[in-house]
Amino acid sequence: MRILVSGGTGMIGSALRDAAGRAGHETGLLVRGEPRGPREWRWDASRGDVPAEAITWADAVVNLSGAPIGRLPWTKGYRRELVQSRVQATRALASAITRSDSPPSVLLNSSGVGYYGDRPGERLDETSGPGKGFLAYLSRRWEAEARAAESDRTRVVTIRTGLVLADGGALAPLMLATRLGLGARMGPGTQVWPWIALEDEVGGILHALTHEEVSGPVNLVAPVRSTSEDVSRALAHAMDRPHLFALPSWLLRIPLGPAADEVLLLSQHIEPSALLGSGYRFRVTELDDAIARALRGDDGGGSVAATELNAMPRDR
Repeated sequence: MRILVSGGTGMIGSALRDAAGRAGHETGLLVRGEPRGPREWRWDASRGDVPAEAITWADAVVNLSGAPIGRLPWTKGYRRELVQSRVQATRALASAITRSDSPPSVLLNSSGVGYYGDRPGERLDETSGPGKGFLAYLSRRWEAEARAAESDRTRVVTIRTGLVLADGGALAPLMLATRLGLGARMGPGTQVWPWIALEDEVGGILHALTHEEVSGPVNLVAPVRSTSEDVSRALAHAMDRPHLFALPSWLLRIPLGPAADEVLLLSQHIEPSALLGSGYRFRVTELDDAIARALRGDDGGGSVAATELNAMPRDR
């Protein structure tokens, strides 16, 4: 399979490209600067400029573009950037796909578990409706742009990703605070945090690309229930650092504003029903194991490749 990736130089994109290569796939990149290789194409999402030859080359398009959610606080200007960076990139790719005489068989587009909002006490899967708040609004707009590419020739998958436990990304601020001896319970500590190991984030993406029955929203979260205190305490234990403090919700809201409620204090018990129902087998289901892998910088790409080699699609 030839996989074209936007946002392919970030943490998830880099791990995906490595695992895809080991599984026998080819990957290409949409880049904002000058191309450096034969499978790189320059694009400008803000102008809707996507090279037609890149779309024609691809069997699959994976869109991971977007300003980082974890950059805090969310000023009014940065909230606008969070929306525009996602909407513009997705709209540009969906439009290029619909215009193409040889469109890819699948567009896999990023989204997030923020779609569900704060839902304490509920069990959520892909059939659950959207919640309230900025991230829910952002995710709805993002996914709507991706669905515009859907046709009898192109299926669309929107991946609602939870907290990716890896050496970087959204976990990085927690790792830094813990390393400095500032490991703490955030808010009540009972809020459920949906997480996923980087190995399963990448494995789930490749599974969705190579299994034609997978379409629509897909929750990329581990099939376990962990609270925020479980995560922060496991991180402190793995790093051999103290976990002594308790940060009340009101204190978190002072520097972070609304982002505190939408990133740290919300509770979401989310189930990966679409992945499990299509036969995906999670590789990392223990929180301590996921944290240990994150600290080692292990993306598990080798085992991902071994599994996905058995799911190689036929040529178009």
